[in-house]
Amino acid sequence: MRSAFRMVAVLSAALLCTSAAIAQSYPNKPIKAIVPFAAGSATDQIGRAFAAKMSETLGQTIVVENKAGVNGMLGADAVAKSPADGYTILIGTNSTNAALKSLMKKLPYDQDTAFAPVGYLGSVPLIVAVNNEVPAKTLPEFVALAKSKPGYVTFASASTSQLVSSEMLASMAGIQMTSVPYKSGPAAMTDLIGGQVMMFTADFAVMLPQVKGGKIRGLAVTSTKRSPAIPELPTVNEALGLKDYELIAYFAVFAPAGTPADIVARLNAAVNAAAQSKDIQEKFAPIGFVVEPQSPEALAQRSRTETAKWAKAIRDAKIEPQ
Repeated sequence: MRSAFRMVAVLSAALLCTSAAIAQSYPNKPIKAIVPFAAGSATDQIGRAFAAKMSETLGQTIVVENKAGVNGMLGADAVAKSPADGYTILIGTNSTNAALKSLMKKLPYDQDTAFAPVGYLGSVPLIVAVNNEVPAKTLPEFVALAKSKPGYVTFASASTSQLVSSEMLASMAGIQMTSVPYKSGPAAMTDLIGGQVMMFTADFAVMLPQVKGGKIRGLAVTSTKRSPAIPELPTVNEALGLKDYELIAYFAVFAPAGTPADIVARLNAAVNAAAQSKDIQEKFAPIGFVVEPQSPEALAQRSRTETAKWAKAIRDAKIEPQ
């Protein structure tokens, strides 16, 4: 028995030493960051900026790969099934790490257990906007138009936040709109400008330049307070008196479940250093992006809270799982 115990102890010590050695040498090759949405999307823009800053801290290149599809599910699935060695990470969002569980009848991975939380990047509100030819200058006028012609108004969506924000608005305002799904936010924006769809609710990164450029008409922001980036737009609450309406898109880094804690800690330090850099803050302040450096444990708690919050929003908006 004593011999067996000694052998277990020796093996345990060897494993600990090996794990420590791996963590100390990490990273010794490029890291792949999977963005589960298309190039040009807010997730892509923010993910690439953070990856570049994280590379400086870690001393290794972080190669960004776009793997879009099914509201981020394809990219998230690729990370969930990658080796837990710190060399594949996910630029996750409220879609991949909170809402998909309620939007899909079945996921190819367990959203609650497939990922190791690494670090929180930040959040950004959305803008409700319409094509310039839509005869509604304000959100109340748009709601009145939709009420006068149930199902006539069309809206685009290419992500969970875009879909849920629009369906929540329809449900709470008592209107019926027709959903037109897109594979990417930029593609949806192209059709909004061209008049193929009437309304689109999307993050500031995609929406603000087009609103400022006069190519589309902004009606409201989805946060509870007006944004300094475009203070002339009212909140949905102000415009319609919907006190419980709020929807914020957020971004965070996740690794495959089982990634060693020491490696997660190194990645977290790199995420937080990037979030605190003036370059990142100045680059994304104009789109209303708010950074919040925090620990992996805090992100884990946030993920649990957000999963419950989005489940309620999806349920209240009467969105059926696909």
